[in-house]
Amino acid sequence: MGRSYKDRVVWQKAMDLVASKYRATAGFPKDDLFGLTSQARLAAVSIPSNIAEGQGRLSKEFRHFLGQARGSLMELETQVQVAERLGYLRSQEVAALLQSWAEVGRILNGLLASVSRQFGS
Repeated sequence: MGRSYKDRVVWQKAMDLVASKYRATAGFPKDDLFGLTSQARLAAVSIPSNIAEGQGRLSKEFRHFLGQARGSLMELETQVQVAERLGYLRSQEVAALLQSWAEVGRILNGLLASVSRQFGS
């Protein structure tokens, strides 16, 4: 069947980001459970999920799903910054999350460019 999505470094790093985000949101106020907490967790989970789904399609649709993952990554960055402004996260937590975010983004952008060349823009 070819390469598994689990073999992709970007998927592995995105899974690490999900775990970090879940740990970070565990301390958010309980009255925010269905607000920023839920949104941030959904955005984080969406990143590796879209990578996996796109890989499973084994076609040029992969580019679309990588774009979806990239969009979720941007959404997550915004939510981390909102959480910081609300005082839900300390600056060191934000720095660690944004460092992971940037690493996933670099790898994802490289993969997206490669897939775009492979299947044409």
